Amino acid sequence: MKAGLFLGLFILMASCSFQESNCNCDNRSAKIRTYGILKQPAIPADNPMNFCAIELGRKLFYDTRLSQDGSTSCGSCHQLSMAFTDGQSVAKGAHQKQGNRNSPTLFNLAWSPYFMMEGGVKSLEMQSLAPLLSAHEMMGSAQSLPTTILEDPCYDQMSQTAFHRPLDYFVVVRALAQFQRSLVSLDSHFDRVMYHKTESFTPAEQRGWKIFNSSTAKCSTCHIPPLFTDFQFYDIGLKDTLDLGKERESYHSSDRFKFKTPTLRNIELTPPYFHNGMVDRLDSVIALYNRGGDANRAQKSHSIRPMNWTEEEKKDLLAFLMTLTDWNAVQNERWLPLSE
Repeated sequence: MKAGLFLGLFILMASCSFQESNCNCDNRSAKIRTYGILKQPAIPADNPMNFCAIELGRKLFYDTRLSQDGSTSCGSCHQLSMAFTDGQSVAKGAHQKQGNRNSPTLFNLAWSPYFMMEGGVKSLEMQSLAPLLSAHEMMGSAQSLPTTILEDPCYDQMSQTAFHRPLDYFVVVRALAQFQRSLVSLDSHFDRVMYHKTESFTPAEQRGWKIFNSSTAKCSTCHIPPLFTDFQFYDIGLKDTLDLGKERESYHSSDRFKFKTPTLRNIELTPPYFHNGMVDRLDSVIALYNRGGDANRAQKSHSIRPMNWTEEEKKDLLAFLMTLTDWNAVQNERWLPLSE
């Protein structure tokens, strides 16, 4: 399927298209495009989706003025071509300050029940606030937005149109959440094989899919299609003693080193891998699972054990994982910075 066929992001309650980058934005209601694969996600009652709010969120997402150094935006760590990751082991925020976790993809967050790798944030609106104020990300002030943002007449007009109030943190986090909810990736080769029946797997992809679903590997037990995650938390045997994972949220030592199952969608485009970006290559990830992880702890998932895959089987599994790349999504100009 050619890139561009699915550039529209939403199905309007009343048919129309996005307004391009101007202050007179369209405030009619919008729905998330599901490609007929998923149901509409639950949307917070205090943040109903409209096109103007989405475009306001898009504008804010790429605005470096939200950061303390004036050169860092949300888009600095979440780049479209890399499925909204950044290719770094761990994120770098304002003043190049290094964080301690790998930047996750932002695709399909509309269906996520909680956020952060330990699941400690329960809404996308609250998640949007975290990087703005974090001491190792945007380093913003909780007291007020930057003056240059507040005095921007376009922001003021868009805020009034979308939310009927002046720009403030209430508006900013809701607009950013709406933009992020619009980031849908459900148009991969896998989708066209499994759901739309318009394409077929190659023999290697088919063998890899069989391994993925096998009672031995049990990959699909945690990476459940179509989102390829179960939103649960596991210790998969990584050697790491710095990040406590789920224990940070639960305060239970039995949750130490457990992290949320990441989606496998667009996994080809999101190296390095794991919460701390410790593995550079996807075939190395497969090798780690094949040997049953690198650390043995009481809380390690029972699914993580030596698989004894042959070299051919590892190649087949890799071939299957490549089918999850959505090239239309990562080339969608509607998710790039607004043209001025």
